[in-house]
Amino acid sequence: MQDKTPKTPATDAQATDDLSATVSQSTTRRRFLKGAAVGSAAAVAAPWVGNVQAQQGIQIRMQSSWQPGTTGYKTFETWANSVQELTAGEVTIKPFPAGAVAGAFEVADAVRNGVLDGQNWFTVYWPGKMPAGVFLTAYPMGLSMPHQWDIMFGAYGGFGIAKDLYHKQGQELLGYVHHDLNLIHSKVPLRSFDDFKGIKLRMPGGIVAETFASIGARTTLLPGSEVYPALEKGTIDAADYTGAAVNYELGFWQVAKYIIMGPPSTPCLHQAVDLMDIAVNRRVYERMSPQTQDLMHELVSAYSRDHYAAIQKANAEAWPKYREKGVEIIHLSEDDADRFRKAAIPLWFKWANKDPDAAKLFRAHLQTMQDPAVALVTPEDIKDYSLDA
Repeated sequence: MQDKTPKTPATDAQATDDLSATVSQSTTRRRFLKGAAVGSAAAVAAPWVGNVQAQQGIQIRMQSSWQPGTTGYKTFETWANSVQELTAGEVTIKPFPAGAVAGAFEVADAVRNGVLDGQNWFTVYWPGKMPAGVFLTAYPMGLSMPHQWDIMFGAYGGFGIAKDLYHKQGQELLGYVHHDLNLIHSKVPLRSFDDFKGIKLRMPGGIVAETFASIGARTTLLPGSEVYPALEKGTIDAADYTGAAVNYELGFWQVAKYIIMGPPSTPCLHQAVDLMDIAVNRRVYERMSPQTQDLMHELVSAYSRDHYAAIQKANAEAWPKYREKGVEIIHLSEDDADRFRKAAIPLWFKWANKDPDAAKLFRAHLQTMQDPAVALVTPEDIKDYSLDA
């Protein structure tokens, strides 16, 4: 999308904004430094780091799924630029925005083949590489809050399973990154699931697309960079994309006057926690000293917290802007949520039974969803289904 706004000379206000942005970046960098220092300060300060840096100097070319200029990419770029100092020079990350080196769906292949050294992409793109990828990020009516994913990855062993899956792809998973719920932007009002019948709808593929297809939508797969043009031209009627702030920054309010969400109890039915990752090629990871390998995991954890906070702050500022632009926010009903859940559960098990890896990861999900502190499903809900893979 090209910005056609006429360019004007910088004003004092703009200069102030530029200064504020610089101060904000410095503040963010200090937060990363402070976060990394917890449990890692001794490692960063130790003499061995400088010695390793002198011997190796590892540069990681890492592509993000974020488009340039968005809150997501700015936050990623700030973090990437902080890594050199935080590792005392042993690791440098050269950040790239979406599409700069590899296409949206080819990033993992580029990392495995050494065209890139690392990735920060939306894990919803994994199903094309492996069925278990469906369960590396949110899927219809599954885990619906970031802390529930923390429980699944931590208490129920999901992170170790994910590590093994990435190893099979020639990668080392350094950590998952909390982002946001996804929105559906539509050119037409969709006030119930009955309205989705026949709608040309962009979805990211896999179980998400299949669930919408099961209620009558005509789904299509598009990379993120093609969503706005497709809405603008009318080749699609509606599209799933990221959250409020980033979508506003990309101008979605100009081409779709409706935002479709779940009921107040479940604001996003189809992808409530759109996780990203930070992963690197295994050969690159093995060049790092053991201390830096540990430190990189800590830095990604710190980044996930900062990334989530930055996105939520920007969202809070974006919602009123949509209303000012005349965009209507439509909430589907609790009945629609129940209907969608009935459509989704059979597909959970269909995808989980595609291979043993998918079944193993989904078991961790089921254990989490039945945890009394989460309570998303009961044995009665899933009594007619089994894991066979």
